[in-house]
Amino acid sequence: MKNILEFEIHPLKREKIMVYNHDVFELKEDDIAIEEPLEIKIKSTNSEDLPVSITVTMRTPGNDFELVAGFLFSESLIKNIEDIENFEYEKDGFGKENKNVAIAEIKNVDVTNLNRIRRNVFTTSSCGICSNVSIDQIYKRLERLPKGDFKINKDLILELPNALNSYQSLFAKTGGVHASALFDKNGNLICVMEDVGRHNAMDKLVGKMLIERKIPLDDCIVLFSGRASFELVQKSILAGIPFILSIGAPSSLAIELAQIFNLTLIGFLRKEKFNIYSGFHRLEEIDKMA
Repeated sequence: MKNILEFEIHPLKREKIMVYNHDVFELKEDDIAIEEPLEIKIKSTNSEDLPVSITVTMRTPGNDFELVAGFLFSESLIKNIEDIENFEYEKDGFGKENKNVAIAEIKNVDVTNLNRIRRNVFTTSSCGICSNVSIDQIYKRLERLPKGDFKINKDLILELPNALNSYQSLFAKTGGVHASALFDKNGNLICVMEDVGRHNAMDKLVGKMLIERKIPLDDCIVLFSGRASFELVQKSILAGIPFILSIGAPSSLAIELAQIFNLTLIGFLRKEKFNIYSGFHRLEEIDKMA
């Protein structure tokens, strides 16, 4: 695979704003998270066809190729990073790159999956891939179930949000992005990805791990800065992650999915408390109570 290095792209812009604080209006400059469309196209190494557009997502520029890889993996258009021959941005007739159109060259395109995606998927930063994949379809797409037979204690769980906050550079400047953070079972941070779209942040994380050939992520924990939705749990399952933490609430479908696939799902993670919705056996304290 060629051309995997990301181009320099700026995820922030400066805007003049008026701030009201304690009866005083003041003109200031503020950092704003950029939100722009990314059109994902694919082409086959074995075909002369022009690149085919499969989706458009509103994202924060940066780590675009990781996002593409994670999306293609979660939609089963690829099984591993070796299925992608090349990444590139689309060029106009003068050779200028359009950084809002990314093209992945795939060795063998699954036409069935491609047609399904083109019929059903149009993602936005607020929605994600909503309800287009049933539980039965997830089973069919899995190479193997998530394993993860490790156990961790409550103190480690309570420490992880602080670790995430320390590395949320875009959020610290803008307050306007989501994050997905990957930790090993000992609480060591592996990777943090940020984006205006919560599902994009997860796709970027999974894509990076895919490119580094680290999937499945059996001994890992993922932490979401917001709520745990169905599509985020789905992406975790496909990446082999058995332990999910979220600062916000999980949806009913997220809980159901975690229970079916024997994942540990924790929500409302705060300074001194959290709720456990499934996979109680991976917490040391609860295991000792049994």
